[in-house]
Amino acid sequence: MTAQERVETAAARALKVFPLPSAVLFPHTLIPLHIFEPRYRDMVRDALAGDRVVALAQLETGWEGNYEGRPPMQPIMCAGVIAWDEQVEEGRYNILLQGVSRIRMISELSGDKSYREVRAQVLADHPYQGPEEERLRQAVFELAGRVPPTFAESLLPVAARAGGGMLADVVASAIIPEAERRQQLLVELDVKRRLEAVLADVGELIARLQPMRPSGPLN
Repeated sequence: MTAQERVETAAARALKVFPLPSAVLFPHTLIPLHIFEPRYRDMVRDALAGDRVVALAQLETGWEGNYEGRPPMQPIMCAGVIAWDEQVEEGRYNILLQGVSRIRMISELSGDKSYREVRAQVLADHPYQGPEEERLRQAVFELAGRVPPTFAESLLPVAARAGGGMLADVVASAIIPEAERRQQLLVELDVKRRLEAVLADVGELIARLQPMRPSGPLN
């Protein structure tokens, strides 16, 4: 069963959700997570024993006073598959979560589990080809001259290969740290508008950065 098929199966039945206000996952990208709360240690343990599928979600505004409970979640989130795991002291986990697909929560399940589960609709990107793709690639190439070489070397090959919604997602994941802005891009289901929005973010970043000075001897 592919990762996409596992997400679709879990979404139709019971999809485990980790609400984490500080992090937003995009499809086609990886995010490292340290799992220490007992309820989410339970969640990871059960995921590893089963389909390895977990969704990462943002909470609605005003969650701070009820984090220990079940504050409302924003309906669009990203489901992924645990690509790597390590159990450490006190039953905690380090995991790498590989984003697979956007989903829209339909309903939250009630039950006796300590963590949260939902039924959801999988939101696949529609195929898209347009001039925004090449404009974004060119902007990424320009950005590469203004960031450390190790960062550029990891982003450039992915940007060159990706297209459509995947291109927007991988670039957004690499350059945008703020959870609120990342969520805004996650909920943008129109691929053309998402590409345009990420292009604008790259342009703003380029405007703030000076070109990198070359290192090493010059001829």
